[in-house]
Amino acid sequence: MARTVWDSSVGKKTVMAVSGLVMLLYLVAHMIGNLKIFFGTSEFNHYAHWLRTVGEPFMHYEWTLWLIRVVLVVAVVAHATSAYQLSRRDIKARPSKYVHKKPGSSYATRTMRWGGIILGLFIVWHILDLTTGTVHSGGFETGKPYQNVVDTFSTWYGNVIYIVAMLALGLHIRHGFWSAAQTLGAGSRSRDRALKTVANVLALLLTAGFIAVPVGVMTGVVS
Repeated sequence: MARTVWDSSVGKKTVMAVSGLVMLLYLVAHMIGNLKIFFGTSEFNHYAHWLRTVGEPFMHYEWTLWLIRVVLVVAVVAHATSAYQLSRRDIKARPSKYVHKKPGSSYATRTMRWGGIILGLFIVWHILDLTTGTVHSGGFETGKPYQNVVDTFSTWYGNVIYIVAMLALGLHIRHGFWSAAQTLGAGSRSRDRALKTVANVLALLLTAGFIAVPVGVMTGVVS
């Protein structure tokens, strides 16, 4: 049954919707945590340490954090795989491009595929920069996330990469949230306007919240 559901377009869209909502919940929590950087070094570093001790003593050190990471990896892989396969099906069903763009098609809708690629590449860069320190500028310091964040956004390319990715994220959420609601049966004529409003507000808040950090470093508010 699981294979039959996965092989259907409806099943893949459902996987995309559920995995997308899982990632959206994480993004909201992640953004709130990021904004703690405006409360100073000790507050932000304490938050980063707390993430590794959540659930103790029942959970061992970092177990909860690794559990979250595993869930996120599964969500990202499921989302990307279903999106790619649906895209291939769409191309096979329509081998030649439309002469005219579909009416009502928004900029976000037309750039969902490129936005997904940008975000995928950004996730890799972000992990190598602030988790492993592989591509980090200024000398990565374990246990000092505040300083590492300041180092990253003290470089022009760090700001450009991050801000472009967050703009792509905003467009992705704006269309993706509404699409997920339609897929999961929450949409209707009476609720469509409200759902679109929620999608726009979520996209705006998350984009602004994430971009606030590099802007804070660039302006000297965070230093």
